[in-house]
Amino acid sequence: MFSGIVEECARVVGVVKEQENVHFTLECSFVDELKIDQSVSHNGVCLTVVRIQNGTYTVTAMKETLDRSNLGQLKIGDEVNVERSMPMNGRLDGHIVQGHVDGTAECLSVEDADGSHVFTFRHAFDPEMVRRGYFCVDKGSVTVNGVSLTVCNPTRDTFQVCIIPYTYDHTNFHSIQAGTIVNIEFDIIGKYLSRMMDLTKG
Repeated sequence: MFSGIVEECARVVGVVKEQENVHFTLECSFVDELKIDQSVSHNGVCLTVVRIQNGTYTVTAMKETLDRSNLGQLKIGDEVNVERSMPMNGRLDGHIVQGHVDGTAECLSVEDADGSHVFTFRHAFDPEMVRRGYFCVDKGSVTVNGVSLTVCNPTRDTFQVCIIPYTYDHTNFHSIQAGTIVNIEFDIIGKYLSRMMDLTKG
């Protein structure tokens, strides 16, 4: 489990395709603290550390993950938002994030908000998925590239988030522009409530 509070941006230093899998090698400041089999969130996707070597670590993404997220677009030199799993005795500063990305969204616009930035994103709309809790609510939580954020002005297939300067500078939000594809994870509590309501109908 994660909180959506990104620790830093890791840099991709290697991308190796092996059949349907892709191995990503990254460097970041806490490599020496990692262990094999440890879970790390990458742009909101929970991946397992499979190798640590020469100040870098490697994770593997399978086809399902690549199809559902933006990880398949990563190339050497790209920045990736990373967060280690949340310690059980820690404060939950963001919200409950599973690291199980629901899909992607496209950035429609980035507007200056007198020091901060307002990002507008559009995601696929599917009535069946909405019935199962895959939607945004005003002032609810959403995870964008692993960052825990508050939803503003949601519509059927769009939502906005306001990014303060610190988050803009310390995550890969500073690289997002109109047309950029991001990973999104909807609020797990909303999914559970929708599922419970569906099961208790009638």
